[in-house]
This record gives sequence, C-alpha cells and structure tokens, in this order.
Amino acid sequence: MDPRIELLPKKPGVYIMRAREGTVIYVGKAKNLADRVKQYFQDSNLYSRGWKLPSLLPLIWKIDYVTTASERDALVLEDKLIKKYQPFFNSLGKDDKHYPYLKLSLGEDFPRLSIARKKGPGPDVYFGPYPKSSMVRSLMRFLWKSKYAPLRPCKWNFSRQKPLDPRHIHTCLYYHTGQCPAPCAGKISYEDYRQIARRMELFLEGDFQEITQKITQQMKECSAQMQYEKAAVYRNFLQALDHMRERVIVGKYEDEKITQAIANSDKLKRLAHLVGLTRLPAHIEAFDNSHLFGREAVGCMVCYINGEKNNEHYRRFKIRSPLPSKGGSDFAMMQESVFRRLRQIKRDPAQKPDLILLDGGKAQITAALNACDKAGLYIPMISLAETHEGIYVPGQEESIKLPLGDPALNLLMEIRDEVHRYAVTYHRKLRDKAALSNDGHVRPAPKDGDSFQ
Repeated sequence: MDPRIELLPKKPGVYIMRAREGTVIYVGKAKNLADRVKQYFQDSNLYSRGWKLPSLLPLIWKIDYVTTASERDALVLEDKLIKKYQPFFNSLGKDDKHYPYLKLSLGEDFPRLSIARKKGPGPDVYFGPYPKSSMVRSLMRFLWKSKYAPLRPCKWNFSRQKPLDPRHIHTCLYYHTGQCPAPCAGKISYEDYRQIARRMELFLEGDFQEITQKITQQMKECSAQMQYEKAAVYRNFLQALDHMRERVIVGKYEDEKITQAIANSDKLKRLAHLVGLTRLPAHIEAFDNSHLFGREAVGCMVCYINGEKNNEHYRRFKIRSPLPSKGGSDFAMMQESVFRRLRQIKRDPAQKPDLILLDGGKAQITAALNACDKAGLYIPMISLAETHEGIYVPGQEESIKLPLGDPALNLLMEIRDEVHRYAVTYHRKLRDKAALSNDGHVRPAPKDGDSFQ
C-alpha cells in the first residue's frame, strides 16, 4: 500500500482516482476518507465487487480528494463530479437525475409541501438537496400524520379568489377522514393555515429543538415500556432530523474551487512526506513576531485549514516577557507566543493543529520547543528561513532546500508571508496608538525597513 494513503484525512469528502495520463476513472464519497480508500487495497476486498475492483486497481496512478463539511455534502459533490467527468468505473450517477429538494409553495394562498428535482423561479421556497430522499419522505409523512404541520396533501390548484369545485371536495378522502385541515372547504381560515405553513418553513430552516426534545422523550418512554417497534419509528425520525440538520455548502463549490481544493491536497501530501509527518497537516498554525527596538512587541498566529486561510482562528499576543532595553529578543517573544497558544489548546484540545510553522530558523525552533516543554504539550513543528527559504525540522542539522515553484514550498511561503503581514500590521497599530497617547500628536516614526526585526 502506498504510504501516502495513510496521510488521507479521517473526514468526510470525495476521492478522485486518476489514471497515469490524468483521466478520472472513478469518483467516490466517504464518511471517513482515510478508512474508505484503504479498503480498496486490502486483499480481502479484491473480488468483493466482481470484475470492477481487480480491473480498477492496476490503473490507479493518483488519488485526489476534497474534504467536505458533512457526509451529505460529500454525496452531493460526488454526484456533481460524476456528471462532470463521466468516469468509466462509475456505473451510477451518469444520467441527469438530481438529488431532490423539498418545495414549500408559498406562492399559493394555501401552500403545499412536495418533492422537486430542481429549483424554480418565483416565491416558492426550496430546502435541500437531500441525498437520502426516502428518509426525508418518511419524515414528512410523520410530521403530517402527527398533526405537527398538516399541510394539504392534494394537488388541486385553488385560491381565495378561485375556490375549489365542490365536486372535488366531496370526493376527497382526506377531507372525509379529517386528515387534512381542508382550507378548500373553509374548515380553517386563511390566516390559520398560513401559520401552519410558517411553522413548516421554520422547521425546514432548522428549528428542530422543540420537536427533537419531544420525540426523544417519547422514544425513551416507548423503549422503557418495551414498545420497541414504536421506539424504532421515533429513532428513525431523529435520524432523519440529523440528515436535514447538516448544512449543504457544496453548492458553493464552483469548478475553480474544486480544482483549488485538489491542488491544496497535493501540497499537503507532499509537505507531510517531506518533513516526515505521519498524518496530513490539514490544520497548520504559523507564528511570527514584530517590534520596534523592543517596544510595542507583539506575537501573532495565523491558521490555515486544508491549505486555505481560516481568519476566525487568527490570534494576537502583546508580549509580556522582559526584553532588552535597547532591542528585542525574537527568541523570548517566540517562546512566549507559542507557550500562550499551547496553553489555550490544552484548555480546548479540539483546536490542536497538525503542524506549527515558525518564521525563522533553528533558534525559533529551540524557542518553540522550550515552550512545548513548559506547556507539557508537543506539536510537530518546522521553521522556514526567509534568507534562503530553507525548511528546518527539529533534530536535523541541515535545512530542506526545495526549488522555487515547488507546491509545498509555495504553501509554506504563503503562510509565512501571511503571518508576517499580520504581525507587522498589529505592531503598527499599537505603535501608532502609543504615539498618539503621549501628547495627542502623532510623532514621526523611524522607517520600517530599518527598524523592524
């Protein structure tokens, strides 16, 4: 098995198998990319799919991937990529079938809820898409039968200005059995019916808290009373709610974004291989310092997720460590910044990055390792020296030199330049604020090119 497969993330996404010449030969989706792709290379699975797997494996030259926010996102993206590339080994998904939406016809006086394959113009509201359509259909049936949001199930077109023919009303089974609020017969007012429609709209927008609590309680009661079949109905209902709760953001994936995501995955796989990581550095945090002769000293951290900026996780630190009176100490500032970030991570381990990148050389790595010892938490780290763009790895005397244009080096340089920009910007802000606070007048500062370290 190719050791690079071990670097695939354990996250939902889509994997794209290519032949030597770059042709896409298979597209698949996974709840866990690493585990799913490994299954292809296990001998016990070789003949589990008849002729397909033995024929596919010898042709695989490269495996790209795109991570997604959820398994449902992966289903939708898989469908899109199969339609785009028409891979030979994908027997399904090559037609024009689309995952269904739920359509709430708010353009009507008395709205209905129905399944739609495509979004249309007008005031109607669409929710989805929902790859597991049978689950969603069962959920809608449950909501209707339980009277949570009993919208009319008929297909007749009528309005307040154009009432329904009485002959249709008298032959309607839903009307006679009381399963429908029957706005056609005036059993419910226009205003009250619109309130039901609004309740359904709020539900489809994700307002599940009230009904989730109620159904969970009913499921527990049925289970305690050994009414297991009824409890299973409630359990399926909750599973359908989870399916609907997942955000679908794959609609934002234009072809350029998909191409960029694949390119980023290549950079991260190469970087992991170069610096000896056992897992993909999907989450990278980079550190840099800025000061003016030791004054207004700051440390900053930027965050990249899957090769893209994650601005929400940027951090800034005002340096508290005592610094030399006539200058700063990059060593002390780097140690403090990394230590304070590690202390935050220990409080919330979910923030732990896969790799730390330092702007500098061996000295910065030594400072960061000291911070790790002090915090009692070690995270793999490297540094990038701006003078010759060499990559330093702890324990290695010589830096790794990559040719300019190398994808992994390009990514590291982008991250290093971003954290440098962020640190300098924050320092300038504090310096200008300090200059104003002295006597209310801005004083000229030394040129940045001569003053920043």
